[in-house]
Amino acid sequence: MICVIEFRPSVLKGLKNFRKRDLIRIKKKIEELGDNLPEPNTTKMKGDNDFHKIRSGDYRIIFEIHDDRVVILIVKVGHRKDVYANLL
Repeated sequence: MICVIEFRPSVLKGLKNFRKRDLIRIKKKIEELGDNLPEPNTTKMKGDNDFHKIRSGDYRIIFEIHDDRVVILIVKVGHRKDVYANLL
């Protein structure tokens, strides 16, 4: 099932600061996510939230799955050392 991928505006703004090599890798991972959604039980983050995560090298892509619209909302992309700080 192919999903629509949406980005929070803050994510799009933050992606401009990544190195081109890392940005290409992250973009490829997001495209794969849209084409072939991994099992939600394996990507679900711990805690009482709706967030999921996938790895792209040293970076993590935090996202939500909205089944009612078949949409993946990219919430945050960042280095593994600080991507989990200040999640809503």
